[in-house]
Amino acid sequence: MDLDLLHSFVSVVDAGGFTRAGERVHRTQSTVSQQIRKLESNLGCALFRRIGRQVDLTEDGERLLGYARRMLALSTEIRETVSGKPGVEIVRLGVPDDFAVSQLTALAADFAASHPRARIAMRCDLSVQLGRALDRGELDVALVKREPGAGPCLAAWPERLRWLRGRHGAGRPLPDPIPLVAFPQGCIYRNRAIHALESAGLRWRIAYESPNIHGLQAALEGGLGIALLAERCMTPGTQDCDDLLPPPASSELALRLNPAAGVAARELAQDIRDFCHAAIKTGVGEAAQVALV
Repeated sequence: MDLDLLHSFVSVVDAGGFTRAGERVHRTQSTVSQQIRKLESNLGCALFRRIGRQVDLTEDGERLLGYARRMLALSTEIRETVSGKPGVEIVRLGVPDDFAVSQLTALAADFAASHPRARIAMRCDLSVQLGRALDRGELDVALVKREPGAGPCLAAWPERLRWLRGRHGAGRPLPDPIPLVAFPQGCIYRNRAIHALESAGLRWRIAYESPNIHGLQAALEGGLGIALLAERCMTPGTQDCDDLLPPPASSELALRLNPAAGVAARELAQDIRDFCHAAIKTGVGEAAQVALV
């Protein structure tokens, strides 16, 4: 395999398009496009679906991505081992929007400051997107919300989900249909809420949708609807209404590690595990369970 072609392929994925990929590898968009066409011709399959200026991986592209990252990493390792000159390890970290983002960002910054050979690339996104990115080899460490026990992880903590609404709505009957305040489709909390309501024969509608927890909290405080969120997401302007709605299925917060992750990524994962263990145990009041693999 031509490593130069693989490098351009990974750059397009990471940059989200051919123009920005060209900027990363210091080539023109047309050159990058030609390299991708050559790689597709060599492999006999399409790697990207092009929709206007946006590009998405095909199934073949997703399969190639993990191999490409490992080959490029092995190439770097060979050069460093032979030359004796250590290189920079890029640690790609993914975290959800609604769990201690400020503290985790500070933790990552402190880690980078104390590890000069490590470079942090941090991504904040929905858990479903982070999980897929980790599976494709795009992340080294990811903190995700998921089904309890859904695969191997470095650590896992059970979450306490609560039905929340604004405090000014206390004492009022629930509307019909239930106005839901929720993360976009794919969020485990949203799925839990809809399943619980439909199982109880209750009608619902999406009243407010946002990928940002602060937007959801503002919508709740303003009285736009009801949300199913982790207890840690409660604010002074919200209160629970668990007694009015059916109990949801459980979920967990899991710390996942890419099997191909380097030494620095594994060290950062251990620091995040220790932080989450303490934060959940003392800050949220939930019993923390750590399951090492």
